[in-house]
Parts: sequence; C-alpha cells; structure tokens
Amino acid sequence: MNIGAIELKNPYILAPMAGVTDLPFRLLCKEQGAGLLCMEMISAKALQYKNKNTKALLSIHPEEYPVSLQLFGSDADIISRMAREIEELPFQILDINMGCPVPKVVKNGEGSALMNRPKLVYEIVSKTVRAIKKPVTVKIRKGFDADHVNAVETAKIIEEAGAAAVAVHGRTREQYYSGKADWDIIRKVKEAVSIPVIGNGDVFSGVSALKMRRETGCDGVMIARGAQGNPWIFSELLAYEQTGVLPKRPEPEEIRGMMLRHARMQIAFKGEYLGIREMRKHVAWYTKGLKGAARLRDEINKTESYEELKELLYQRI
Repeated sequence: MNIGAIELKNPYILAPMAGVTDLPFRLLCKEQGAGLLCMEMISAKALQYKNKNTKALLSIHPEEYPVSLQLFGSDADIISRMAREIEELPFQILDINMGCPVPKVVKNGEGSALMNRPKLVYEIVSKTVRAIKKPVTVKIRKGFDADHVNAVETAKIIEEAGAAAVAVHGRTREQYYSGKADWDIIRKVKEAVSIPVIGNGDVFSGVSALKMRRETGCDGVMIARGAQGNPWIFSELLAYEQTGVLPKRPEPEEIRGMMLRHARMQIAFKGEYLGIREMRKHVAWYTKGLKGAARLRDEINKTESYEELKELLYQRI
C-alpha cells in the first residue's frame, strides 16, 4: 500500500488516539508489525501559540518510521501554516482530523464538526496540500449524525483538494463508539474515489480485518480500540493474513512482561510521576479478561512508583 510516495510494508495502521498513541506505545506496536503509526492529534492553534504541552506530542523516533502526524483545527490558514512550519520534523505523512467526536473539539467547529462544512473541508485540505511536500491524508466519519451521512461526498471533496488518502470510521459523530460500525459506507467511499481508502471501526482480530477488506475493498485497515492493551494485534493480523490461522493469545506472563516494559518506556519518556499514572489505564486494558482483573484495576490506581507496579503485577498475574 502506498500513500503518496510513502510505501507501507503492510496495510495495518495504528489509529491516532489522544492519550494512547504516544511514543512508547507506538514503538511497541511497530515491533509487532504495524505498517503505519499515527501520532496523537495536535492542535494547530496550540502549535501557533507554542503551547509547551505540545512538545512531547511531537516526539518521533527513527525506529517508528513511517509515522503520520495529525493536526486538528478549523482555520485553513493556521493549519496550512503550521504544517509548513513543522514539515522539517521526521514524520512521513501529515493527517488532518475531521472525525474527532469529543464535545470540546466539536464545539469549536473542529474534528467531526467539519463534515458539516464542505467548502471549509476543501479549503483546509487544498491549502495544506499546497503548503507542504509531504503527502496529506484526512480522517473522517460516516457523517455527523443519521440525518447527515455524507462520507462519500466529503471523500470526493478531499480527493479533489489533493489529499493522498482518506480514512473512514464507519460511525457518525452522534454514535461516538456505540453501536456497530457501518462497513458499507467504507465500501461506498472506496467505490467513489481513486485515492487509497483506509477502513476503521470494529476491527479486533485478524478475522475481522480480512472481513473488512473483503467486504469493502479498502486499501488499509486502521486499528484503534483493538490495539489498546494489545500491541500484539498487529502480529496477529499479519499471521492470520499469511496462514489463515489465528495465533495463540499471549500468556499472562508475557502480558505482564509487556506491561512492565511499557511502564519502563513511559517512565523514561515522561518521568516516573506521570509515566506511572499514564500506565494505569494501559494496565486496565492489558488485563481485561484476565482472572482477578477487576480487583487489579482498583488497586492499580493507588500505585505511584515502578516498584509498586511491579510488585502488584507479580502478585496478581
């Protein structure tokens, strides 16, 4: 699969997720075989005002290439100007978020709210494409709500504006992450445009990934919640595609080892105070379905150091 001049080794893509796809987690997913890594979304306005909190979000490691940096905003001039200012950073693809459903983003006319403004969609994409040499992609949803399902029309506008690919989440903004993702809308987008289409929504295994590709014809598959606490999903997707056999799930000891390694990486990247607190949600995801997981989730919120975390995990897993 190619996005502009960037060739991906495989079509399985880690979705951009705020508070999840930071540098340590991306590196773990890369080790498991992810074909493309997407960074946490970054506010174009925050970049303009040089917000100090965005600095960590811009961290990129050579081992994770290719990586996609995602901007969000609603001002075409700011987005395109910030894209040009950061183009020297070592990301390979620039993505524009037009799918985020979070209220504070939508209230500002950003994220999925942009799907209600087709002229602005064209302006943002076209100005950004002209501003930089790297390929520009866009992430959208099925539509804003059930009465405004316009992914096909929006994708056509995005293609006309010069984007190199479009990712489609098969839910409306109104749905958030509830209900079932509509893969049929992904198929319709694929049939309507000639640029690569990346499907997103309800992919939690190799079986569902291949099913999405067969049913929609999509070029790539974007994994979001299916990767939370489960970087192994990428090796599973690749193994299932190649052999038709689902590999065994990791044993509890392997899960524990991954959690502790993830914690060490978080601490090295963010310091122990923040790193351990960031790990609390990851541990809840990693241990979902394991025996005693509910009790562990209660206890994990009290840990404040790596040694406490290690001791707790060895006691419970």
